[in-house]
Amino acid sequence: MYLPKLHEEHDLGVLHALIRAHPLGTWATQGDDGIIMNHLPLILDPQRGQYGTLMCHVSRANTVWKSFSATVESVIAFHGAEAYISPSWYASKALHGKVVPTWNYAVVHAHGIPVLVDESRLLQHLTQLTDEHEAGRPAPWHVGDAPADFIRQMRQQIVGIEIPISRIVGKWKVSQNRSPEDRRGVVAGLAEQGDARSREMAELVAEALRKP
Repeated sequence: MYLPKLHEEHDLGVLHALIRAHPLGTWATQGDDGIIMNHLPLILDPQRGQYGTLMCHVSRANTVWKSFSATVESVIAFHGAEAYISPSWYASKALHGKVVPTWNYAVVHAHGIPVLVDESRLLQHLTQLTDEHEAGRPAPWHVGDAPADFIRQMRQQIVGIEIPISRIVGKWKVSQNRSPEDRRGVVAGLAEQGDARSREMAELVAEALRKP
């Protein structure tokens, strides 16, 4: 990933927060016939390993569990806030007109070698995954709500995978190259649009603007 220093995010807590907020990752691994890509919900255990461990599962019919590389690191991309940035929001447009559109975004790339999860731990993984995403719901669903034999049948159709994170990279492209006046214009323009995606990006631009 092209990563100018201006856009680097090093805070592990910030990187982990994006993964938790946007857990659908794009997993790329080297296969025998080229790059294999899958889109999977992952959960993060921040306590295991230097940078944490990612956990997921795939259908047994998905042969990636047989063909992922055990020697070349996988990359899992997590996409956070993103938004089109109109040059009409820049204060500098009225001064000299030398402005163009761009796209702001925040992403995290986690690198690591996948390993298969022992079947004896698969139920624990499924329970943790479900509990994390059901938390806060008025009537959260639990794995134990389904018949035990049904869950046993479903477990036989999936394979658990863990990816200990060996390297993690964050890119926050949030108008850092613009003047404070232009950045305030971006925040106002995004906020005026009113949709959740624009508001999320407006918060990131505003947060970066407050940093020294």
